[in-house]
Amino acid sequence: MRIVQPLINLVLVAAVVAGVAGYKADLVASTFPAAGPFAKSVRALMPTALVGAPATATTQAAPTAPARPPVSVVVGAAAKKDLPWTIEAIGTTQPIASVALRTRYDAMVDKVLVADGASVKAGDTLITLDSKQLQAQLGVAQAQLAKDQAQFDQSSRDVARTADLVARNAAAGVNLETYKTAVASATAAIQGDKAAIDNLNVQLSWSTIAAPISGRIGVVSTKAGNIAKAGDNSPTGVLATINQVSPIYVSFSLSQTLLPAIRKAMAEGAKVTARPQGSKTPVVGKLVLIDNAVDSATGTIVARAAFENADEALWPGQLCNLTISLAMEPGQVVAPREAIQNGQNGPFVYAVKDGVAHVTPVEVGRQQGGEIVIAKGLVGDETLVVDGALLLTEGSKVAPRAASGGA
Repeated sequence: MRIVQPLINLVLVAAVVAGVAGYKADLVASTFPAAGPFAKSVRALMPTALVGAPATATTQAAPTAPARPPVSVVVGAAAKKDLPWTIEAIGTTQPIASVALRTRYDAMVDKVLVADGASVKAGDTLITLDSKQLQAQLGVAQAQLAKDQAQFDQSSRDVARTADLVARNAAAGVNLETYKTAVASATAAIQGDKAAIDNLNVQLSWSTIAAPISGRIGVVSTKAGNIAKAGDNSPTGVLATINQVSPIYVSFSLSQTLLPAIRKAMAEGAKVTARPQGSKTPVVGKLVLIDNAVDSATGTIVARAAFENADEALWPGQLCNLTISLAMEPGQVVAPREAIQNGQNGPFVYAVKDGVAHVTPVEVGRQQGGEIVIAKGLVGDETLVVDGALLLTEGSKVAPRAASGGA
């Protein structure tokens, strides 16, 4: 065992020396000339991958980087055309007129002649109240008128007879004056009686509650036999409410910056299209009213559009999506909305010419649907990148491709 271990160590040292000789044969030959042939023979026996390929006399040139392939993009076209100027808003449907029906004197409800939610016309009788007491009072007033009329007739005859006697000096003049006074008193009484009768007739007219406007009635809160009280300002004091639904308003708010354009459009009869939320059927009306003041807190102004609404497609309180047509602007240069990019120096587009993308600064205006008005920078015949612009720089080569869902 003592002899084996030194032999193993000697073999390991020889292996290391042989390895060094193989890798560094030239160094071994220059340092130990006698060992040079041994080192070269060892290197010849080692694989080329371990010792490396022999150096050549010439140095090969570094390969050039491959050219960047064209960027795949989706393109769209700029255009020059007449563009309608429309704005979008959300409005609330409001009746042009709304009337709450109330009683004008305390009385029992006699009849309800209208169904809840019915369509009514102006003048239709809706509710009748008990009027027996008023009719009795009217009879008393008419009897009093007849009495005073008889007194007037008698006094008139007395005046005529006494005047003839005075003319023949057969009666004193003071009697004539007394009868004339009686005639004047009877005349005043008759006037009072007629006024009382007129007042009772007015009160009797209140016993019939008719529709003051045409429209749609809501829920009638009272029924026959209930007592209707005058002066009751609580919700229970309202017998029913009538809303005018044809024609009807849709009220909406717009920015005060649009006020000049709105006023001009209203003077030209601007059209307004309303689509009730939940409905796909549009209703066309016109702009008819602008409020007389701007809300200083919000910077908006209220406007109203009127709709004939003969088919009652619009309902009071309903929300509607509105499209207001302000004007038709001719010769506008427009570009797809997706083509507009924002950079440090402002908005720009990538215009494609001969398969190369070029950065083109633009000035943008209003947006209309999926297009943006280009105030400056384009003439309307350019091809623009609408998808894939993030991979582009000035001068990048592009390869147009079909957009998803269509060309």
